[in-house]
Amino acid sequence: MSDQNGTGAEMDRIAVARRACLLILAVVGWSAVLLQLGLVVREVTAEGGSPLVGLVDTFSYFTVLTNTLVAAVATASLWGGRGGLLARPAAQAATAVYIFVVGLIYSLMLRTLWAPTGLQKAADVMLHDLTPLLYTAYWLVLASKDGLRWPHAGWWLGYPAAYIAYSFGYGAVTGRYLYPFTDLPKLSFLAVMPG
Repeated sequence: MSDQNGTGAEMDRIAVARRACLLILAVVGWSAVLLQLGLVVREVTAEGGSPLVGLVDTFSYFTVLTNTLVAAVATASLWGGRGGLLARPAAQAATAVYIFVVGLIYSLMLRTLWAPTGLQKAADVMLHDLTPLLYTAYWLVLASKDGLRWPHAGWWLGYPAAYIAYSFGYGAVTGRYLYPFTDLPKLSFLAVMPG
């Protein structure tokens, strides 16, 4: 009987820790996305552009989309079984992979390309460092892994593949490539391809 009580108490502590982490992730995630959106819209409108252009620009970045996904998954997971698809272990695992990649790519390839200050620095840290670290740690330690199967990983490639296609299309239409490694005209392998 004491083993069952100990196990029940342990499960209660895990449930409380899980909910606390999800609440923190939801607050940090939504705050980061809304701050970035506000900063971009303010900058675009100050230059005479439309707030809609700022909205599209903000949500054209994989970083912002993935942080929005983290915030949505954390929010849905707080609802438990009523959270739908986003609360499922497979969705949480996929989100962990995506946000881990955001932090890794930024740290290895993009961090030195600019030096944000003020509120932009705060948004930058939340989007590229804090959320990736918190969500990855949450998933490794507290998230349920029930029902995860290797075939899920194949489905997880759909989101980044769709984003890459969007990013290339966005660059082709606007002439503005969002990340240096998606700038097709400047990539050396295209320069040597027969025309």
